[in-house]
Amino acid sequence: MTNEERNAALLQKMQGEQEQYRKWLLAQTPEEILSHTFEYTVRQDVLAEMEALKLCDEQADALLRSESPLADVYKTFRNMDTEYMDVIRSSIEDRASANIQREQEQREALRNLPVYRYPAEYAREHGELDAYRASYKANVACKEGIEQAIADNYRDNCLGRDAVKQVVDAFGYERTLHVLANTIKHKDWDGRISDDNKRWAATQHVFEDLDGFNTDRNIYYVVSKSHTGLIDLFATQARREYLMTIPLKREDIKAEALRILSQLQNSREPNSPNGTHFMVKLSQNFVDRAKDKDQQRLMDMLPFASLSLSTLEGRKGIFALISKDENRFQKLQLRKPSVLKQLREAGKEVKQTSAPKKAKEMEL
Repeated sequence: MTNEERNAALLQKMQGEQEQYRKWLLAQTPEEILSHTFEYTVRQDVLAEMEALKLCDEQADALLRSESPLADVYKTFRNMDTEYMDVIRSSIEDRASANIQREQEQREALRNLPVYRYPAEYAREHGELDAYRASYKANVACKEGIEQAIADNYRDNCLGRDAVKQVVDAFGYERTLHVLANTIKHKDWDGRISDDNKRWAATQHVFEDLDGFNTDRNIYYVVSKSHTGLIDLFATQARREYLMTIPLKREDIKAEALRILSQLQNSREPNSPNGTHFMVKLSQNFVDRAKDKDQQRLMDMLPFASLSLSTLEGRKGIFALISKDENRFQKLQLRKPSVLKQLREAGKEVKQTSAPKKAKEMEL
């Protein structure tokens, strides 16, 4: 026989052996079949490799002399110290890492998906239905996320701060606040929603979105499975934490300075614990958002030489204090921001030019 004929004969013998093994296997119980799955698969792989492999005459003859060459090859494979389990382990880890990456990308895409604020009719007229549908689907998911976060974080009559973080991490502040505003608008009749949250919701742009049956589609992303009191608490926390992400502007600091100045001037008598100072408590909103430079700007605006910002024993918060002998009826010290700074804050490029040369004096 030629080498080609030897290899063909060996392959045929192995295929016959596998067919006999298959018939035997199919006659076994399901449990027995499962226990031989790995062996059957490896034997199939051996046959697939034999179709491409060309053994030398001596190797082919050696296997042809075996009564069960396929079983012999499998036994050899089974007893080899292969890296098979290392491959399995790497496959598990690689798939897990790929899934984590994909989920992170999906979460990031969801966080960055813009809120589409207009109704379906407007979207249809402007060719923006895809954006509308994607945003609407995210709104419903956010509503469900708020309900789940409240359920996960409400313990001992207290709503943990992680509730807001859980939702914002998944959907971002814009969508979270949009869904809350929509919820509060639909629950405007409910006395368990605070007036402050109702006033805030009234300022948010949530347009009515009527379907063919004159039903507002927005009802499908109203937070409804949570207690209304907890929804109100969640909204208060979300609004406050969002506010903390917004830097104070000059107008905010000026407003705080005017409030402090007004209260200092309206006090008839020194109101510090020992009666030596006039004092006003800084607003919590300012304290939470202010950086060191913001506090310094506040002090620069208030026209008092004896001014200090301090805590007081037994009282919560930070207080602005001035001596009782200080003239309280002064105006704020407001410095006009430089034109250069205004342009920089507006993001405009400022070209520095050299000062014009002094003109020569006219010769008489």
